[in-house]
Amino acid sequence: MKKIIINILILSTVFIGCSTDLDINQDPDLLTPEKTPLATQLPSGIIGIVGAEGGIMSIIGGFWAQYYTQSSGANQFRNIDSYNITTNDYNYAWNTMYDGLSDIRMIQRKALAEQNWNYYLIATTLYVQASQIMTDFYGDIPYEEGCNPTILTPKFNTGQEVYELMIKDLDDALSKDLKVSKGAVPGKDDFIFLGNMTLWKKFANTLKLKIYIRQSEKNKAISDSGIASLLNDPNVSFLDTDAAESNFTGSPNYENPLFEFNYKLNTRTNIRMSRTLGQFLTDKADPRKDPFIYWNPANTSPKAYVFQDQGNYDVNSSLGYAKGPTNSSIPAVIYDGAKKPVYLLSLEESLFLQAEALERIGLSGKAKYDAAIVENFRKNGINSTTANSFISGTYAYPETGTFDEKLEAIIVQKWVASFPENGFEAFFEKNRTDYPRTSPVAQNISSYVGGQFAFSASPDVVVPYGTFPKRIPYPLSERNYNPNAPELQAATVKIWWNK
Repeated sequence: MKKIIINILILSTVFIGCSTDLDINQDPDLLTPEKTPLATQLPSGIIGIVGAEGGIMSIIGGFWAQYYTQSSGANQFRNIDSYNITTNDYNYAWNTMYDGLSDIRMIQRKALAEQNWNYYLIATTLYVQASQIMTDFYGDIPYEEGCNPTILTPKFNTGQEVYELMIKDLDDALSKDLKVSKGAVPGKDDFIFLGNMTLWKKFANTLKLKIYIRQSEKNKAISDSGIASLLNDPNVSFLDTDAAESNFTGSPNYENPLFEFNYKLNTRTNIRMSRTLGQFLTDKADPRKDPFIYWNPANTSPKAYVFQDQGNYDVNSSLGYAKGPTNSSIPAVIYDGAKKPVYLLSLEESLFLQAEALERIGLSGKAKYDAAIVENFRKNGINSTTANSFISGTYAYPETGTFDEKLEAIIVQKWVASFPENGFEAFFEKNRTDYPRTSPVAQNISSYVGGQFAFSASPDVVVPYGTFPKRIPYPLSERNYNPNAPELQAATVKIWWNK
């Protein structure tokens, strides 16, 4: 599965006109760093992490952020929907990500040796970005010794150590003087920013902000100090555009990995729209419902949306559930999202991070919050007039409210705006802040409130009712071959920064 995803994306890099140094008849993993140009290695690293994040990790995150639920007519993701991922499941999520990270780490080592500070900054930023997702999903991971071909059984750093090392690495890369960078200059081989190093600096700074904010509940002093340092530094600026791989054309082998993974390797109708998000959009009369959800124009009007209760793919008499509907609505990206970008960090996420950061140092986050909502409306084809009516009405920022009320507004809107490809970030933020709120009732109860997380209605759940997943267990492949792998943790064991 890992190689299928990587090969699909490697083919796409040829189509979009990367450096002619990229020869897909040679596996970059088999070439020595000394003989492989940086411009050849970078595309392989980018497509590796994009394939992992935009594919299976996006699916797991989407289920656990309650964007998606398993179709009642299929079986592929029942274990995700019932919180039953085990060490035998989805080894390729870990393997594919570390395949990409190995290429990125190789670039980082080579760039450091050559004093090519441009590629060093790019590689360090990408290594941190992907590692942040890995440690937030798994906990302890190989970071310092990971992706080193001379260390076959790397040690695992604790999650907290990884956070400290990520900040240290970003600071080191940002400290380099790009004006004296030696050697090749990144260009078309940089599928994210086409060699724009100003944007890479902003990306690195925004990742630092995220890392500090993510620690807010468990490392408050470090979190507050880091946030204040970034916001008060006149030389620091944050992402004002998307950090995304956006060159998918929609033709065979040049498609968004989530679409490719689910449709080409499975079926378009396997994943359905969860009531959690669907009901929220309906209750708020949010126009993003239309672009979020696939609609067959051959069907009769008006549009009829059917949302499936989370996990209701089969009968669960203990909760009063019959088998879920066969006609529940399908997320648009699953059905016709072949051209959709994969966002490593979207503009909306950058703005929401800044909004929260400002509130944490006693300043207003309203302008950033408003801008994030307007941007997500725009990205989904909704005009600014409509967006402005929502930020002055239904989604008005609680300027006179408490910090927690402001935080809830920010995180709930970040949850919506992370749909569909960045559900893992919404899942992490739910674990950090406990927003969106958790419903006290099942979704088949009339008092259920759209947007509140509901415990899975799956009859296959084995954990105590109300115990939500917090992590992915380590894969069997790592536990079998690396004696340094930590003891297996259940999916319901909290990550260290979890609230």
